[in-house]
Amino acid sequence: MSTETALAAGTAALADADRAHIIHPYLPSSTQERVIMVAGDGCTLTDSEGREYLDATGGLWLAQVGHGRQELAAAAAAQIEQLEYFTSFWEFSNDRAIELAQRLTGLAPGRLDHVYFTSGGSEGNEAAIKMARYHHHRRGESERTWILSRSKAYHGIGYGSGTATGYDFYHTGFGPMLPHVRHLTPPWPYRRELFDGDDPTEFCLAELERTIDELGADRIAAMIGEPIMGVAGMIVPPDDYWPRVSELLRAHGILLIMDEVVSAYGRVGEWFAAARCGVEPDLITTAKGITSGYIPLGAVLVADHVAESLGRDDGFPMGFTYNGHPTACAVALGNLDIIEREGLLDRSLQIGGHLLAGLESLSDLEIVGEVRGVGMMLAVELVADRATREPLPDAEQLQDIIRRETGVIVRNCAHSLVLSPPLVMSEPEADRVVEAMRSVLERTTPDGRVRPA
Repeated sequence: MSTETALAAGTAALADADRAHIIHPYLPSSTQERVIMVAGDGCTLTDSEGREYLDATGGLWLAQVGHGRQELAAAAAAQIEQLEYFTSFWEFSNDRAIELAQRLTGLAPGRLDHVYFTSGGSEGNEAAIKMARYHHHRRGESERTWILSRSKAYHGIGYGSGTATGYDFYHTGFGPMLPHVRHLTPPWPYRRELFDGDDPTEFCLAELERTIDELGADRIAAMIGEPIMGVAGMIVPPDDYWPRVSELLRAHGILLIMDEVVSAYGRVGEWFAAARCGVEPDLITTAKGITSGYIPLGAVLVADHVAESLGRDDGFPMGFTYNGHPTACAVALGNLDIIEREGLLDRSLQIGGHLLAGLESLSDLEIVGEVRGVGMMLAVELVADRATREPLPDAEQLQDIIRRETGVIVRNCAHSLVLSPPLVMSEPEADRVVEAMRSVLERTTPDGRVRPA
């Protein structure tokens, strides 16, 4: 039996076992295909049949330092040999969690001097929503329970984070969802039909003011928002949006939770996108790039005035088994060292700018409505008609066609092809991404059909 035949047989057996036993999130009902990854190095992934792929998504937008970093494997192994895990409940702690908390608060903007560890983004947003409500409760304002979010926002899949997520798809069949959550219009400049001819920021601010008046400022706990809306298609708001939103919320005593699960740790050329937005949130939720995905970890950064209300001296009354997991924290520290040592914040802007320029060259294609991005968060929005901005039908098929034909992995979100590559991507690799996308998009017609190559 040849090596290729043996690999194919092994893959078939794995695929059969996968279909028999694994429940996949969001698996397309029309496919029985399985792509089984077995190795990674930098921006390259290898599947069980030996085919190599260029990863332009960073997994789920998190592989900041790339795949296969031996120093992170060594950091995990060393910590496991020393202390793999013990609880951080009650009076217990560990040296790695303390060291990481000090590191994060030193990098954070403003008064975010306290850290609550989680295992990921959904947990972080669950915690942040509870923190906002509990903060007001401890201050004698228990009626402040409303959470403001945005349509097309993505904040996770728990009941609190999932309700804050602004897509009906994530709510259908799971109701009733968390009460007292209101979704507002997203600041999506390309979709100018959302704003009745008004300036997007002016429209969104007026809507926010009306909502505060309607619900009552004394009944609203917080507003949660992504600096750049990822699942919505890397929506970059106008520069004045976040400063004006922050100012309005602060005037009414409403907390700002900035969801930086995707945007932190160098993805937009800053440690935290809040710095780019010119705001100081009351809470920042992070995960993903904190370890580059090498091990699950999240962290909620909390401002002094909120931490005082949460029970800093008697403990916040909710916890996760893996709060402050020492092995995860050791990997995070090693990951932050790499980001700093290799200058990946600057590289995010350099390679991101190069990639954005390449993507802008696709604007000559009739189905490309808009190209946008900041650092290594980029998107090409696809339309059936540029004049009406009608979304391209069947856009979700394009990510699979690009992968099968070219070996480049991109992601479809909200009729946009979105990119969030490892920050270690090279210019030739970035050029290959653009070439792969062009090779398929130039054959895609406005009715969503892809002509044969």
